[in-house]
Amino acid sequence: MKRTLVVGASPNSDRYSYLAVTRLAQNGYDVIPLGVKKGFIGTYEILTQRQFFENIHSNTMYIGQDRQPDYYDYLLSLKPKRIIFNPGTENPEFMQMAEQQGIEVTTNCTLVMLSVGIY
Repeated sequence: MKRTLVVGASPNSDRYSYLAVTRLAQNGYDVIPLGVKKGFIGTYEILTQRQFFENIHSNTMYIGQDRQPDYYDYLLSLKPKRIIFNPGTENPEFMQMAEQQGIEVTTNCTLVMLSVGIY
């Protein structure tokens, strides 16, 4: 299944990143929540330290453009097949960097993609 790193995962159930982790898991995806605040989303512990993971299919972004530069090297080092820029996270600089490394870039909503079966 498509292993997904949710960047900007939040323990706040009102946040879209929380819903994304929940829905990805409900749909059988291998999900890894990475955030700033410690906590849980269901049984998933939110990682606050950047770790290396193999076989990442997708990074789905839930952090704004201003906070993304600190993550560029880390996220690109995971060599995902694609990066999903959810609404409000679009970043032309990072998108270009990813495309130059052969990573598919999409601007879409992970939750919508899941609901219509195009994830």
